[in-house]
Amino acid sequence: MPDKKKLLLFEKQAEIAKAVAHPLRIAILNFLKDGEQCVCDIAGHVGAERSNVSRHLSLMVSAGVLDCRKEGLKVIYRLKCVCILDFFFCITGVLKQQAEENKKLLTALR
Repeated sequence: MPDKKKLLLFEKQAEIAKAVAHPLRIAILNFLKDGEQCVCDIAGHVGAERSNVSRHLSLMVSAGVLDCRKEGLKVIYRLKCVCILDFFFCITGVLKQQAEENKKLLTALR
């Protein structure tokens, strides 16, 4: 059983993983890789209503994944730690590995 410090770390990691575990949130993070954006541009890019996007953004700000600032009437969002994108690069690697294994299985079934 991990010690209390490790458990706390794992809990915090799980909170962040939950905060980004949604297709729309992943699309938002991917869009923000090129720099900060306002809600209106994010919503337009991901093809969702501003109110829905705002809820997702708020959740990721609360989890510490994103940062935001006001610029006049606009709210501008940015990745707080760009390395979060490495997580998705790793997941893509897992998906490629699974696809390769499935391809081998399919070949064996023929």
